[in-house]
Amino acid sequence: MIRFDAVLSDLDGVLRQFDHGVQAEIEARYGLPLRKTAFDPALIGPPTLGLATESEWAESIVAALGGGEAARQAVAEFLEVPFFVDEEVRALLASAQRHVPVILVTNAMDTVEEHLDRLGLRHFTDDLVSSHRVRVAKPDPRIYEIAAERAGVPPERCLFVDDRLPNVEAARALGMTGVHFRTAADLAAVLAGAF
Repeated sequence: MIRFDAVLSDLDGVLRQFDHGVQAEIEARYGLPLRKTAFDPALIGPPTLGLATESEWAESIVAALGGGEAARQAVAEFLEVPFFVDEEVRALLASAQRHVPVILVTNAMDTVEEHLDRLGLRHFTDDLVSSHRVRVAKPDPRIYEIAAERAGVPPERCLFVDDRLPNVEAARALGMTGVHFRTAADLAAVLAGAF
């Protein structure tokens, strides 16, 4: 018996991974709190809600770090940190996609489609629900509802996968089956025997 009629997956921290070692090295070399500053809700909120661009976000980080040339260079390097596809996750999602729609649900900026192109993922999933485009971000219930609507199934028939527990809990509150992703094994365990 099919347990889910759609799989909704986060992008960053699930399907796409960043080289955190390189991020830490840049922070150490410049002596600047890049990650803490960049992901401060006051700075990252507007671009993920379609109220600013990624380049405007970058400028806001530079300003928050003091606005000097070192800050500008550090932010430029930080934004170029390599990212890559978790091939095990890609294979699991591709396997699920033989049975049900797979939709990416991501808190993203205006560059998300460009990044998906760089990863070879632009047309990998059946749809993309980007917070920048729909103007609502996880864990707001509306973004999950939009994703379920796009999949054409009720929330309680959706499997939702995310590396952030508050996002998973918000999905569960709508009746979705939630997977708190830490490794591909977490997703594999739920998908085993699901179809």
